[in-house]
Amino acid sequence: MSKKITRRGVLAVTAGAGAALAMPTIFDGSVWADGHSGFTNAPQGDTVTLGFNVPQTGPYADEGADELRAYELAVEHLNGGGDGGMMSTFSSKKLQGNGILGKKVEYVTGDTQTKSDAARASAKSMIEKDGAVMVTGGSSSGVAVAVQALCQEAGIIFMAGLTHSNDTTGKDKRANGFRHFFNSYMSGAALAPVLAANYGTDRKAYHLTADYNWGYTTEEAVRSSTEAMGWETVNAVKTPLASTDFSSYIAPVLNSGADVLVLNHYGGNMVNSLTNAVQFGLRDKSINNKNFEIIVPLYSRLMAKGAGANVKGIFGSTNWHWSLQDEGSKAFVKSFGTKYGFPPSQAAHTCYVQAMLYADAVERAGSFNPCAVVEALEGFEFDGMGNGPTLYRAEDHQCFKDVLVVKGKENPDSEFDLLEIVEVTPAEKVTYAADHPQFAGGQLGTCNPGA
Repeated sequence: MSKKITRRGVLAVTAGAGAALAMPTIFDGSVWADGHSGFTNAPQGDTVTLGFNVPQTGPYADEGADELRAYELAVEHLNGGGDGGMMSTFSSKKLQGNGILGKKVEYVTGDTQTKSDAARASAKSMIEKDGAVMVTGGSSSGVAVAVQALCQEAGIIFMAGLTHSNDTTGKDKRANGFRHFFNSYMSGAALAPVLAANYGTDRKAYHLTADYNWGYTTEEAVRSSTEAMGWETVNAVKTPLASTDFSSYIAPVLNSGADVLVLNHYGGNMVNSLTNAVQFGLRDKSINNKNFEIIVPLYSRLMAKGAGANVKGIFGSTNWHWSLQDEGSKAFVKSFGTKYGFPPSQAAHTCYVQAMLYADAVERAGSFNPCAVVEALEGFEFDGMGNGPTLYRAEDHQCFKDVLVVKGKENPDSEFDLLEIVEVTPAEKVTYAADHPQFAGGQLGTCNPGA
């Protein structure tokens, strides 16, 4: 069951000073303003309901909790409360803190459980029972693909939360779905030069891979990028998402001839598999006359906190980090920290941004009609949201922006200061053609406005 919660804002939003930002794409949504009210859950009265579908239980629950915090903060800002966060730095100036199109924002929540069936059921309830006009959230690509397909069928916009698989904007892309988060290809492209510089081009890698679509595409992306620079993949083993003890998967690595272990795991899976790897003494080994190394392709601060000292010196990639010094990131970190007492994770950042981008698209379109929103987001270029200049590409609804390569800090200053940025990879270095082989298959299709 979903739970309806209302947040009322009382403070006006003030414009903030910052660096010059890119001008937003000009969009004239007047065509949708009249005579196009026949769409699913067209808001009635003076409120509009959004659906926040996050993992409140299961292996990605930590990410889900931070996602929900970010969504609640976004609603507060949209309704005029708090300090307005990134509304003051966002290059589009349509959001004024008076809701969305003058309607106060309310929301409902659900638990995806990091299970596709549970996530679809939760989203279906939000749409059919609660009247949600948009659904957002999730910390699993399997969940994102399932809910995105459901929203396409129902005529609802889906603003994906934390989903990293190539499939989300590849073979399983949908016209009603949009992803701000980066993807597996981008991680591989950003990581490879850093790994070559630090570990050389003559390495033997062993992959442990979460047994669902995110794991598969991440393994493919990292294998492709590392093999292209000379690495050999000696083995790749799938591990169940529900696993908590990876000892039986770690033991064979010792006799494989590999000198690098790539953990294509996320959330609690990564914390547990990395802990097991350290317990087996892998980081103290010398194989092939080289120090044994471990790589975590997709990192988060929450994972680093869970793994503790085990992350020191380990490379990975991330979508965003709270230590960034651009005006948008600083504004968000300040707002989130004031409300919750600690810095936000990348999951919190991408979910906050997705909520704001949806609200802004509705404002620019002058309509909640999903087809108007699609038109407003396709090809939209913006800045001031924490990742530098960003494009929502029309061909696949994937955002293109800078990607961060990070590693675990050797001497952290606090429990939150666990990762350091070692490379900011420019967007052009991780941009690929829409028909790239890793994204082959599937058609975006056309927008479905539903009823």
